[in-house]
Amino acid sequence: MSEQDALFRPEAADSEAIEAGSYAGRRVCVIGAGFGGLALAIRLQSAGVATTLVEALEKPGGRAFGWERDGFTFDAGPTMVTDHAALKELWAITRHELAEDAELMRVMPFTRFNWPDGTNFEYSNDIDSLNAEIAKLDPVDVAGYQRFRDYAASALRDVRGRSGLQGVQDVRAMVRTAPTLARLQAWRSVYATVSRFIENEKLRQALAWQTLLIGGNPMRASAVHCMQHALEMDGGVWWVRGGTGRLAAAMLRHFERLGGTVQMGDPVVRVHTLGNNATEVEAQSGWRQRFNAVASNADLVHTYRDLLGHTKRGRDRVQSLARKNFSPSCFLVHFGLEGNWPGIPHHMVLFGPRFEGLLEDVFEHGVLPADLMIQLHHPTVTDPSLAPKGQSTFRAMIPVAHMGKLTVDWEQIGPMLERRVLDEVERRLIPDLRDRIVTKFSYAPKDFAMDFNAYQGSAFSLEPTLAQSGPMRAHNRDDVIDNLYFVGAGTHPGAGIPGVLASAKATAGLMLRNLAAKGQ
Repeated sequence: MSEQDALFRPEAADSEAIEAGSYAGRRVCVIGAGFGGLALAIRLQSAGVATTLVEALEKPGGRAFGWERDGFTFDAGPTMVTDHAALKELWAITRHELAEDAELMRVMPFTRFNWPDGTNFEYSNDIDSLNAEIAKLDPVDVAGYQRFRDYAASALRDVRGRSGLQGVQDVRAMVRTAPTLARLQAWRSVYATVSRFIENEKLRQALAWQTLLIGGNPMRASAVHCMQHALEMDGGVWWVRGGTGRLAAAMLRHFERLGGTVQMGDPVVRVHTLGNNATEVEAQSGWRQRFNAVASNADLVHTYRDLLGHTKRGRDRVQSLARKNFSPSCFLVHFGLEGNWPGIPHHMVLFGPRFEGLLEDVFEHGVLPADLMIQLHHPTVTDPSLAPKGQSTFRAMIPVAHMGKLTVDWEQIGPMLERRVLDEVERRLIPDLRDRIVTKFSYAPKDFAMDFNAYQGSAFSLEPTLAQSGPMRAHNRDDVIDNLYFVGAGTHPGAGIPGVLASAKATAGLMLRNLAAKGQ
């Protein structure tokens, strides 16, 4: 079995190597306890590799970090789980169950889309209800939607198949995937692909919008990302009781149960190298240990610039990354309200009067749009435990340009933008919102940069364009430092919980095969 063939079967590769004693004495370090780092650490430890997880923050989760304020629980990062089978697999490979550590709750509808003229569109995988919702917008699109759904399903099959979620290392991988990309017309954007099947502009926006959740512009992200729609249709949308921070805590608990070692609240400051090998990892506290391989779940530029800046490879890679396009950031307003709101679903998207023009402002021009596109998260309608009795937790998120394009003083602009966001939610949904606020705070691009070393405050790392996907994205294994690997949003296949879990599976396959074959 070749290295690439094994990547979809790291569990099988693990058992083969364990039987042969291939991992005896092998020690690996994973830097960063985001979902990608946690999933990778679990896979490596499950295979019998002594794994140490080092995290700068006091709690796991990375950008899925959360807060507890005045009795309310607020989530910073992803608010939906769409590939719960990939999560369950992390427990199943060691004959455990996810339910031992976390409870998944079904979210229905997935999202309600709302436009300024009062139009609503309820999005779910209840096909009868969904077709009825589509027919309200335009009956002719019911048949077109089925064709789009078939396209999205084929994209997902291809990505999960021979050409898909594998660790990529060179342009030969692009050659192997070329027939698939051609068949899917991957050079088209998500929005253009949706528009091939759908006539109604509102429905086009609703079906293309999800691309923003992986840091992509629907107007230029590759059509391959339509597979997100199929993921949701197949597996549904789920919430983790207690918040997505609880999911990170559950993954950490499972890793420790398997015998993994954890170093929390201690930022890594340097990855030491000798020749073309990473040798030791050093943390701020003075902790320093030697490893056979190192994997980074940290920001790509931070890893090369700050942890490997003393090496030629680090300096060269920073220069090449600086020429890449990075995803935008987000501005988030967290607020807790008096009262319960059963009429407001778990997720809403409040579109403004513009779609393409607003995206151009964010992705191209680097300006604050005059109008807003808000994702409103209302988790207490599903999980009342996130707020005191009789109260509700909300989060409003808007896309904004990263700090490399939008160079403003967020200390000054933040409060003004917060007022705009709350005013819009008040005008369209909760007329007396201001009188009901118990607690509130906002989170800006500068906070992503400070808390997570996110380059330019980007919330999703590299933008998922076709030219920055597959072998054009950061490789799962460094091209020069033989035993340095990457996992998470910046590497193949990309951002979002399904993407980073897939990257962990691909990177684990590479690491396990190389550790066994080369005795690293």
